[in-house]
Amino acid sequence: MSLITTLARLEAADSGHARPGATVLHRHLSGRPLVFVPLTTAGEAGAPLGALAGTDRAAPRLLVVPQPRDRELRSAFLAELAEVLLPYLDGYADAVETEERRETDPESGRKVTVQAELCADAPQLLVPSGAGVAFVQLLGRSMRFRRTAEQDPEAPRPAPPGVPLLGRWLTHYGERARVPGSSLLLPMTGLLTRHWTTGQSGAEDQHLGALLGWIDPPAGLTGAEAALRAELERDEDGLLVCPPAGPATDPAFDNRRLAPAMARYDRARAAAAHAEEAGHTGRRLDAAWQDVTAAGEEVRALVESQLRPVWDAVWRGVDLLRALPPGAHVAERWKRDRWSYTSHRDRVRAGEPPQPKRDDAVTAAQKLATRETAQARLDAQEALDDPLVMAERRLAGEAFAGEVTAVEPAVSDGPRPMPRPLVTVVTDDLPHLAEGTVVHRVLPDGRSQPGQCVARGPEGVTVRLTGGMGRGKVPAEGSVPEPGDHICWTLFEHAPRGGPELPDPERTPWTHGGPPVLDDGTGSAAPPAPAPRPVVLDTGPDPTTPEDFL
Repeated sequence: MSLITTLARLEAADSGHARPGATVLHRHLSGRPLVFVPLTTAGEAGAPLGALAGTDRAAPRLLVVPQPRDRELRSAFLAELAEVLLPYLDGYADAVETEERRETDPESGRKVTVQAELCADAPQLLVPSGAGVAFVQLLGRSMRFRRTAEQDPEAPRPAPPGVPLLGRWLTHYGERARVPGSSLLLPMTGLLTRHWTTGQSGAEDQHLGALLGWIDPPAGLTGAEAALRAELERDEDGLLVCPPAGPATDPAFDNRRLAPAMARYDRARAAAAHAEEAGHTGRRLDAAWQDVTAAGEEVRALVESQLRPVWDAVWRGVDLLRALPPGAHVAERWKRDRWSYTSHRDRVRAGEPPQPKRDDAVTAAQKLATRETAQARLDAQEALDDPLVMAERRLAGEAFAGEVTAVEPAVSDGPRPMPRPLVTVVTDDLPHLAEGTVVHRVLPDGRSQPGQCVARGPEGVTVRLTGGMGRGKVPAEGSVPEPGDHICWTLFEHAPRGGPELPDPERTPWTHGGPPVLDDGTGSAAPPAPAPRPVVLDTGPDPTTPEDFL
């Protein structure tokens, strides 16, 4: 936690109201997001109890599993969920635009520019909290390998159509949620805590109702009072007025309402099944199944009572976020999400198999490098978009701002002299600068200009401009600051790049998942050479040594 965040928490706790953590919106917010509020059975994370889903805040789709231990009912829930989510996920697949993209030519191995299709927009999923993101990832893992009757006619329990496809999409969205700055799958608590700072702990911020109480309390209450009421207030039956739906349920609700209702549902189903086995027909059998329907509707109403307050809270958070202006680099990061969505669309349409259970060494390393680069890019872009975030970097010694007091023309040494003016800036910041440190600033046209610290003293920091001035002997207009200008230099790059390229999976050694060259059964492997030679390993026991005995 940074010093500014700590100060903001102290101010929020003292005033009773949340403090702004950003001045702009740092995540893309779709004009038509799909809100998904799941609910699971207590003690069994993989057993869904119900969900609210949809893009219309006034008319959500309610999905309920009256008895989560019943495999058939859970399967029907997943099929209904696929009916709700797949049309929304597929609805953005055909509206495309043409973009230039750098790709590697498979024949020459060089980077070439090609014209590629890019979806004009992408679907966005919003869940209440980080636990909702984890549940989406769990659903993806449990659904994408299911086999339908069409895929495998001999499958003992075939999955309903659409379930494996939805599992692939949810897996992709769950993987994308691990990339810093991605906006395809977002938790509302994460969105709100990025833009507001409360006077409670980070664990308490995971309660959406309490978080909204700090940010937008009701009239006559402070944020602390509203948050406490959201966490603890109960009705005359001892049930929480603001259910957490995290996605687990409140234990008091489970014991007092849900468990008796499910027991009645089980008894009604058992009685109906017994009536069928006994050969009852007519009104008696109809009455038995009417009891089952009534018991199911009771469970359905109970589940909706726990989901609807959270559904309204998510949309309330959307309204608060839409009041913020978007950051300048948000569209660029959303474009990366659109490329990700387009690439997965192409893999699905090409009939490729679902994502593997475990990544090979190269894929895992690529994902890690992508996330590290995305985190560095996100940190830099948020600081450039938001003065409040830049102030945090300045306080940490990673940037400094001040007034230009002197500009001295200079040129580089060499056969082709280039302009290298010296700019002196007076600043009150305390950056971690040393002679030769590379710094960066933003030019009026949005490009990054590098510089190099050459001196630091009482008169200020002197920086030699090393680029961004054009190719001529005279610097381009606006590329060199003038005395009196207020500028900001950063010690971090504005567009961080990834590390070295990784080898193909076929070129990795057998110790990292590469294809081994097996001999006659001893399990030996060869090193990754262009013409590998098998190395036969001795598979017998190691010789006994004195160290083997006490």
